[in-house]
Amino acid sequence: MILFRSGELSVRRLEPGAAPLLVKWLSDPAVLEYYEGRDRPHDLALVLEHFFADDEEEITRGIVQFKELDVGYIQFYPAGTEEKDEYGYGDFAGRIYGMDQFIGEPLMWNQGIGSRLVGAMVQHLLEVKRADLIVMDPQCWNLRALRAYEKNGFVREKLLPEHEWHEGGWRDCWLITYKPGG
Repeated sequence: MILFRSGELSVRRLEPGAAPLLVKWLSDPAVLEYYEGRDRPHDLALVLEHFFADDEEEITRGIVQFKELDVGYIQFYPAGTEEKDEYGYGDFAGRIYGMDQFIGEPLMWNQGIGSRLVGAMVQHLLEVKRADLIVMDPQCWNLRALRAYEKNGFVREKLLPEHEWHEGGWRDCWLITYKPGG
């Protein structure tokens, strides 16, 4: 099932048949450097546990397609109370959505696909989910991702020290936000 289309880009709902694709991407050290960590390669069992076995029905997961080719993964979800509090939005009355994504085909990197994906997802969250705020927390060292997000209107709100475990250590992250009309 297609969640949305934007030009040559589309996102289809993640289904169990895509598990081998996630295994391929999440066992590639080039991809793992940016997503999950090179010390956490995923085999089929871990992919099934991580992407298919949880009870978090509110997470919408998708496979990113560019020109009909599977090139990446994306997920979005309404922010929970704990996340809102951690980010300083505990009293925010509007709808807050979080999103995470990666391009799993390194040969497709540096072609603007990630930036186009982020822009299309922002539009989807604003128009379909009526998001009032969109948040992400990329690691500070991931400048390529930060540029793609900032190109699409995200701003760095707050440093999150030692926020994410990655490759054997806690890494600093940025809370970045997209505010409609902001």
